[in-house]
Amino acid sequence: MGAAINIEGNRVLVVGSGLSGAAATELLKKKGAFPVLFDGNRELDTGALRRKSPVFADVEIITGGWRDEELAGVVLAILSPGVPADGPVVRRLGEQGIPVWGEIELAYRFAHGRLAAITGTNGKTTTTALTGAILAEYFADVKVVGNIGIPYTSVAADTTEDTVTVAEISSFQLETVCTFHPQISAILNITPDHLDRHHTMECYTATKERIAENQEAGELCVLNYEDDVLRAFGEQMKTNVLFFSGERRLERGLYLEEDSIWYADADSLKSAEAMNSVEKAPSMRAESAVKVISVSELNLLGRHNYENVMAAVGIAIGFGVPIPVIAQVLRKFRAVEHRIEYVTEKRGVRFYNDSKGTNPDAAIKGIQAMNRPTFLIGGGYDKHSEYDEWIESFGGKVKKLVLIGQTKEKIAECARKHGFTDVVMCGTLEEAVDVCFREAVFGDAVLLSPACASWGMFANYEERGRIFREYVHSLQ
Repeated sequence: MGAAINIEGNRVLVVGSGLSGAAATELLKKKGAFPVLFDGNRELDTGALRRKSPVFADVEIITGGWRDEELAGVVLAILSPGVPADGPVVRRLGEQGIPVWGEIELAYRFAHGRLAAITGTNGKTTTTALTGAILAEYFADVKVVGNIGIPYTSVAADTTEDTVTVAEISSFQLETVCTFHPQISAILNITPDHLDRHHTMECYTATKERIAENQEAGELCVLNYEDDVLRAFGEQMKTNVLFFSGERRLERGLYLEEDSIWYADADSLKSAEAMNSVEKAPSMRAESAVKVISVSELNLLGRHNYENVMAAVGIAIGFGVPIPVIAQVLRKFRAVEHRIEYVTEKRGVRFYNDSKGTNPDAAIKGIQAMNRPTFLIGGGYDKHSEYDEWIESFGGKVKKLVLIGQTKEKIAECARKHGFTDVVMCGTLEEAVDVCFREAVFGDAVLLSPACASWGMFANYEERGRIFREYVHSLQ
């Protein structure tokens, strides 16, 4: 599966007509291949697709299913992340002896320069954006790609040996890696998510850990010390491991203590430029520890974001960025869209958009970041998650739980089981916003943090967050 395949002059099947499929098709054309697009939607309007995405204008399109003879001469298939690697499409390709790569594998084969890859259940987008911002302050050519919304394939052909690429990588994308090999990898955390796709936590965990499977001794993997699974994973790795912790001092690594982030590693800092203008730790700490930044200087809320910051700092240090440069960017950086994003204040009520809280663990972080009595809007598509820990995290902070979507009855039942009864059912997000605004008083907060995916009501979490902001701004 990882062998070299000559695509020039040959037919390559692209599975999926979305953003990833379009970017993969464009890269294949640049490299001299003849893409063939397959989309399982039999009702797909191919004319509209060609008008929307001109890259498909001269491409053969197969919809619904294919006859074996239609794939004659196909030497490779490129899978979009939304297509399960254990699904019927991939099984049929296997029966026909056609190798399958993911979209990021295709990009990696044609990309140049250095690569940092970031995964985890939560915090990927914030960490990736922050890492990209830090590196862009220090290096001339930095690309930020992947699950953050920019397909890796869309920039791979433009990279050079001087390029530094930062990639947000989802578990869906990691299912189909072969030779994908970042010089620095990071796994932020692993908590239950996407079990409708991966079926078991063991499978989900193993998939996440694949981000580092091709790394070599001397390269770097950044891991969360407070995640038991990742701590054990780090202890048996052949690469260098840099841990970060939000709960304890580390002899080597990044840690949060006394409302500041510290970096401890004497060997790498002794004569490095990174030591310039940094505050040394008091003698009670390891002599090697230096202060990176006080959390009061950050524009990011919550302990989970301090962990994201530590991961980004670890990656940047791994690439040789001096700590003063890192701190300078940290002071300027603001939260990404849809992740505990402040929207506005009306009548003394503050509104926050955490639409990217698409699983219970992410939504817990949203609650923890609130410092006001909170009206919480939750619910959406059912990914077979359990909501007990989310409900238990309310801790007297949530005044009312306003539910929408497919999971609202399941969540309401879970809330009642834990003694939380102030629950309102709504048919739409607009109705939920109206209920919250009508009942909230001066000093309250309204938080959209659904703990569920957006599918079924919205195209994606971005659309859900954008519409939430529109509803909020229209409130009278």
